[in-house]
Amino acid sequence: MIFYFLSVVFGLMLLVWSADRFVEGSAVTAKHLGMPPLLIGMIIVGFGTSAPEMLVSALSAADGNEGIALGNAYGSNICNIALILGITALIKPILVKSEILKKELPVLALVTLVAVFQLMDGMLTRFEAAFLMCAFLGLLIWSLFQQKTVSSDTLAVEVGNSLENQTLSLRKAVVLIVTGLILLILSSQMLVTGSVEIAKFFGVSDLMIGLTIVAVGTSLPELAASIMAARRNEHDIAIGNIIGSNLFNTMAVVGIAGLIHPMSIDPRFLSRDLPVVAGLTFSLFVIGYGFRGQPGIINRFEGFALLLSYILYIGWLIASQTNAI
Repeated sequence: MIFYFLSVVFGLMLLVWSADRFVEGSAVTAKHLGMPPLLIGMIIVGFGTSAPEMLVSALSAADGNEGIALGNAYGSNICNIALILGITALIKPILVKSEILKKELPVLALVTLVAVFQLMDGMLTRFEAAFLMCAFLGLLIWSLFQQKTVSSDTLAVEVGNSLENQTLSLRKAVVLIVTGLILLILSSQMLVTGSVEIAKFFGVSDLMIGLTIVAVGTSLPELAASIMAARRNEHDIAIGNIIGSNLFNTMAVVGIAGLIHPMSIDPRFLSRDLPVVAGLTFSLFVIGYGFRGQPGIINRFEGFALLLSYILYIGWLIASQTNAI
């Protein structure tokens, strides 16, 4: 059992390190290739920070561990909003000035509603997974269009300023991408293998492991990125990282896993976890959107409320697992 604990610990450490290298290499490569800063912020960084979730859920689905695959995706969404955004807002209140992000918040709310509708029958079929992937491709096309029409958005300015400090050559950036991707795959496999064996040993469900250890572990890149951005007063990057990651998780991560292996949904997920995902997503829309032309602001009180909601949710998970044993 010690071996599997070490597999999870070292897998998480390697996952965070490799994800950071992958994001850095991808962003710098995109810059060298002339990609606009807004597109880098909306797609490249969002994809990079969600790469751990994609690989972990894909590997879990391929191995038939549906609970980890689904729990990782939606558990990461819960973690991103309640834990990461809560901690970030406690460190420094977050202003949401970007018009692009204000347009993405309703999209995230709509995508979450679609996910709820798909899963309520207790199954995620390949057809539904394919629909999610088509919606994801549609979002990428929409992002390209937005880049052309709103090139001076505050998110673009912040990403551009952040990339100015990068002095990596194109060759070194590509090496970072390749190295990061290889290590991401290896660390994801370590994390999945260790988590499954730990779940078996303690008699807990793989869904429980996916919603907690795996979800928090794969969300660590988002935590680091959002805190660093907030401390540099790059507010739109801090919140954009969370919105982008949750969009990727809901559509691409679940879509890829569902295409690999159709999933039967644990009834506990439908009655307990899915409402939490939906509730947190709509709370983010309310507190982060801003109305009457005013920027949204996530203040420290709201950050504390989000963090408290995560603590209560974890307590609920532990209590429900205890009752199930």
